[in-house]
Amino acid sequence: MSMTQAKSARHIEPLLWSLFGAGGMAIAFLMPAVILIVGLLVPMGILPAEVLSYERLSAFFLESWFGRLCAFVIIVPALWGSIHRVYHGMHDLQIHAGTGIKVFCYGSVLVLTIATVALVL
Repeated sequence: MSMTQAKSARHIEPLLWSLFGAGGMAIAFLMPAVILIVGLLVPMGILPAEVLSYERLSAFFLESWFGRLCAFVIIVPALWGSIHRVYHGMHDLQIHAGTGIKVFCYGSVLVLTIATVALVL
């Protein structure tokens, strides 16, 4: 491959790694808070159980723009981070998936992302 061909070659891998990083960051920052609230504060009685009532959470995530934005920020990066980890985990296990598997993995997450945008925002 000549130098001009190498410069003109475009790869999607940096985009996928950045989405993986965003997903990892979202999971790393948000899951400890969820575990703290759901696993400790409510069962110990520090927070009332009504905090996690269906009506309250449904109103937050479905009726307010901020709640819908929070759901989007939680769901979409976590999807991309998870599928990227699964795909590269297969490689680490010596399962060398071809381009078809890569297209299937990332394509399905793209469809789920579009569905999330349509349903949440």
